[in-house]
Amino acid sequence: MLERLFDEVYTKFKLNFYRSIFKRFEEREATLTVVETFCVETIYAMGRPTINQFAQYLQISQANAAYKVASLIKKGYITKERSQQDKREYHLSVTEKFLDYYDISYSYVKEVVARLRERFPPEEVARIEAVLEVISRELMPETCGLEVGVAGRQGG
Repeated sequence: MLERLFDEVYTKFKLNFYRSIFKRFEEREATLTVVETFCVETIYAMGRPTINQFAQYLQISQANAAYKVASLIKKGYITKERSQQDKREYHLSVTEKFLDYYDISYSYVKEVVARLRERFPPEEVARIEAVLEVISRELMPETCGLEVGVAGRQGG
C-alpha cells in the first residue's frame, strides 16, 4: 500500500512536470530540448557543481557534459564561475532566466503544499515535513549531498 501510494504521488508530480514542459513548447519557442531541461534541472539540484561533478553524477563523459554545458550557457540558462579556492575550477550556476522557467514547473509543488497546509493541522504538517526530511536526507543516499535549490528561491 505504501509503495503504491508513494509511486502514485511521485507519478503525479512527474506527469505535471512533463505537462508543463510540453505546454512551454506549445506556447512559445522551445529554447530547451527535453534533455537540456533535465541537465539544467540537475545542475540546479546539485547546487553549483563543477562540470566534472555534473558529468560524474549523470555518469556521462566529461566531453558530453561540456557540450551540454556549452549549449546551456549559449542559451542563457547557466553560467560558469571561476572558483575562489581553486582558480583552475569553474562552478556552474543557473541564471535568472532558468529560475523564471523553473517557477512554472515549481508552481504545482507550491499549490499542493498550500492544499496540504489547508487540509491538515500545523502539527501534522510538521510531522509530514519531518518524514520528508528523513526521506530526503537519510533514505536516499544516492542523492545525499544534493541540496535542491528551490528552498532559497521559493522560501521553503
